[in-house]
Amino acid sequence: MTHMFLLYFLVFLMPTESCRTLCQAARKSKEKVSARPQSTCDGICVDNSQCSQPCPPDTSGNMGFLCRQKKWHKITDTCHTLTSLNIFEEHFNTISSSERNITLEYARPSETIADLLMQKCPKDLSCVITNIQHSPRIPGNIAVIVQLLHNISTMLSTDVDEVKMESYSIMANHILDSRSIPNWTFIPEKNSSCVLLHSVNTFARKLLTNKHSIDIADVFIHTMCTTISGDSDGQNLTFSMKVNDTSNRVTGRVLISRDEAQKVQSPSQVVSIAFPTLGAILEASLLEKVTVNGLVLSVILPKELTRISLIFEKIKNSEERRTQCVGWHSLESRWDQHACQMIQENSQQAVCKCRPSKLFTSFSILMSPHTLKNPILIYITYIGLGISICSLILCLSIEALVWSQVTKTEISYLRHLCIANVAAALLMADVWFIVASFLSGPTTHHNACVAATFFVHFFYLSVFFWMLAKALLILYGILIVFHTLPKSVLVASLFSVGYGCPLVIAVITVAVTEPGKGYLRPEACWLNWDTTKALLAFVVPALAIVVINLITVTLVIVKTQRATIGSSMFQEVRAIVRISKNIAILTPLLGLTWGFGIAVVIKDRSLVFHILFSLLNAFQGFFILVFGTILDPKIREALKNRVTSTKWISRISENLSSDFSCHPTKGPS
Repeated sequence: MTHMFLLYFLVFLMPTESCRTLCQAARKSKEKVSARPQSTCDGICVDNSQCSQPCPPDTSGNMGFLCRQKKWHKITDTCHTLTSLNIFEEHFNTISSSERNITLEYARPSETIADLLMQKCPKDLSCVITNIQHSPRIPGNIAVIVQLLHNISTMLSTDVDEVKMESYSIMANHILDSRSIPNWTFIPEKNSSCVLLHSVNTFARKLLTNKHSIDIADVFIHTMCTTISGDSDGQNLTFSMKVNDTSNRVTGRVLISRDEAQKVQSPSQVVSIAFPTLGAILEASLLEKVTVNGLVLSVILPKELTRISLIFEKIKNSEERRTQCVGWHSLESRWDQHACQMIQENSQQAVCKCRPSKLFTSFSILMSPHTLKNPILIYITYIGLGISICSLILCLSIEALVWSQVTKTEISYLRHLCIANVAAALLMADVWFIVASFLSGPTTHHNACVAATFFVHFFYLSVFFWMLAKALLILYGILIVFHTLPKSVLVASLFSVGYGCPLVIAVITVAVTEPGKGYLRPEACWLNWDTTKALLAFVVPALAIVVINLITVTLVIVKTQRATIGSSMFQEVRAIVRISKNIAILTPLLGLTWGFGIAVVIKDRSLVFHILFSLLNAFQGFFILVFGTILDPKIREALKNRVTSTKWISRISENLSSDFSCHPTKGPS
């Protein structure tokens, strides 16, 4: 079996010796394989163990299996019926025996099957089509045809005409059939689908020298070539193809605007190719988690053209799934969101603006397997944010109402300065969060979304840094050094920590990631995680502050138990304890909220995590009102005094008014 498999690679992928010698060796090897006792994977299945067994009769190669959960699962399959001997079998049957022997005897050592193809049917490449079309679409045969197409596209240096392109498309169409998709999974060379896409694009690029329009429509590959000139009104290439054996069809359009067409200095060719099944094949062979939800459109343009619009009809219609416009990165073999921008989308189709280049030739749309919108989350978020905003406004109003009564000492003043700025920062963050949510989605206004994300990032960070400022205030108070620094210096220091540090982090994040379009998530106005990990600019500082604050609270508990603190410092100690209680409650709530937020971003499948994050995030303002203001005994006492004072003043006013009405002032006599 090993010898046969090695021979296959020598024939198809490497320079060969005489074809006759190789074919004779192939026959002998096949006889040995047939005589070998068949080994099976019927033994004990231990997780992660592997085994292999020969292919069925009349095929060569072997199948590899992996044990998972006490069952054998096929992972590779090199079974093939196509060889260097039988792929030209029909052609050899049409020539004389002496000519056939000469062909095999005098084949140059450097020749491959592609060389023979160029020699025997250079005009139309048709001499292997019949055998390819009649071959089963098993993994080994698919690999053989992929390598053949690759060799043709790289070795054929002459111009490609319609006849050659038609033969090439027939061969590609055979392995692009929807029925072959599962078999791509078992090809050992996982990049075979990438090689196929690159080969087709390379071969089609040679149509640019062709002067005639071409329209070659096979079931699973459709090629168009048309002329565009500077005085034309643009170009519209429309494809309508089946994605499987059903009668359902999806469309795709390549649009070149009039303004873009005017850049062409002389009449030039535009080539476009549509693949209805290649997206699923790429997903199957590369084991990607993303799902292509439209045709894959390859576009080859004159060098003057740099932008096109693509309209993709969705294979699966949904308004609740994330959709991305993407280009295929030919060097890294992956879909890249930076090649395209979403212009418009509805449940049936998506409009993308893309930038074709040698690096990006093929484009499509991706659909996330997870639901983007959920009515429960929407209700929780907006109702919760409404409550949060009202709570924060009430919190700031109460602080303003009792400010003069609760800020009589320096530490109390600084403490209430911190809580007021925490509330103000969170209020602004919630407002910008609502703005960002309206801007989010597939039709994102990029610049506005960047601005909204910047402010959301900045103000949420400010909430955490003002909580850090409160912790630093506690440490400062424990050291009993309030009298050594002026109040103005302390206030300036708190503002530097609360707003200065977040501003620096937010500015650096957008400056580093936005030039490469890596600042935003594809489907939302929030920091990117998948490509640039920009979200770490929020997560790392926030969680670090949570840890620092909890350590600080622990130190306070230890310090305030010591008897060395004199009674003269009793008021300040009580103030420090109140701040510590506030931090001890709010910091875990903030940390827990964004802990669930990280889980949602990194692994967004769990609806429970989404609900918990939405609840905690939306009600942060309510938590600050309750634990930062209402439960503070000093504030409650000040409010009570204020209400009592208001009633007393009102009563005096009423008495004065009554006295004035009963005893009017007499005028001069």
